[in-house]
Amino acid sequence: MRNGTPGFQAERLVEARNSRELTQVALADLINRTSSSISRWEAGDQSPEPDALEALAKATNLPIAFFLRHQPDHGPTPMFFRSMASTTQSVRKRSQARLRWAQDISLTLQEWVDLPEPNIPKLDTEDHREVHDDDIECIANECRTLWGLGKGPISDVIRVLENAGTVVVKEEVGTTKMDGVSNWSTADGRPYTLIACDKATCVRSRMDAAHELGHLVLHRHLSARTLNSTSDFKEIERQAFYFAGAFLMPAESFASEIWSPSLNAFAALKERWKVSVGAMMMRCSNLGITSGEYERRLWKHYSARGWRKSEPLDDVLASEEPCLLARSVRLLLDEGVRTKGDLLSDFRLYGSDVESLCGLPRGFIGASEADVVDFPSLKGTDSTHASGAQVIPFNKRRS
Repeated sequence: MRNGTPGFQAERLVEARNSRELTQVALADLINRTSSSISRWEAGDQSPEPDALEALAKATNLPIAFFLRHQPDHGPTPMFFRSMASTTQSVRKRSQARLRWAQDISLTLQEWVDLPEPNIPKLDTEDHREVHDDDIECIANECRTLWGLGKGPISDVIRVLENAGTVVVKEEVGTTKMDGVSNWSTADGRPYTLIACDKATCVRSRMDAAHELGHLVLHRHLSARTLNSTSDFKEIERQAFYFAGAFLMPAESFASEIWSPSLNAFAALKERWKVSVGAMMMRCSNLGITSGEYERRLWKHYSARGWRKSEPLDDVLASEEPCLLARSVRLLLDEGVRTKGDLLSDFRLYGSDVESLCGLPRGFIGASEADVVDFPSLKGTDSTHASGAQVIPFNKRRS
């Protein structure tokens, strides 16, 4: 690499640009440089001079230190996206960059905090074509058994994922065509999930979370190149959606409550099961409760009622929110292990990004006081959380 800024990490520039949804040309215009310069910096052929790096930091609203932070090796496991085919590459790249930043934050927090150990079943196959619907039903039930969820409705899907060791991020991605992204990181052997909240309904969020869990369980060992095939991608997505239905609505218990497979019956069950009427209809189809002409009429009437856009209770059911990262940050602040300034320096991000990724209130990092939330506990203590959520202990700052 030619003369420039020592320690500059080319991949961080790519992340920064993707997170802000900037093309090389657009970023070059912002800093009054050529797009070929941006290309060379991102390829690692050159590094920007200090004044150019300062301009890059200002244009992307990131600290200069961000561009000097070594990127952990997250391994070859692919990013799994729940999105429509029409989703733009820029949206996918932005979501991937945001999830990587959440992984950075998590890895930093784990220097002081013990997060719940990953406890997620997996299928030991590298070929999704070997996965059948009966297998999916079985492993969805295995997850419920492992986590003590019983056969009834799940009260909080995101909390279940967090207690099973998954770091969950929930934020707007800028489009309603992208629902989520998940990834297993080998840097800490932990699963990560980002859930889009642009549509902001409880049932949609729960289905998205269960769908991403399906990828984490079923597709952990798949090769990234598998996702390059349209037909393979479609089947992988179908399997994850099938898992979500089986996980949220166990065959025996859910079917026993379908006294009549009608729209009114499904609407009556929505508040209890916290899944959409559309998802219930799909589950009934998978279980063979509905089929043929009757099923087609159901979907026709569903559309006629305008439920494809908005269903009953969509504006009533309370949305579920992740809390693992937020409570870990609050713990460190409350116990005086780190200050807000320390954390921003540790994360090498500005407050707005940290707040969004951690689910903290806007302005929290810059505020003078913070609310204390009792969730984790110090390492070596016996404190427990009243709700039964897993305790997160932590150790002292490493020297």
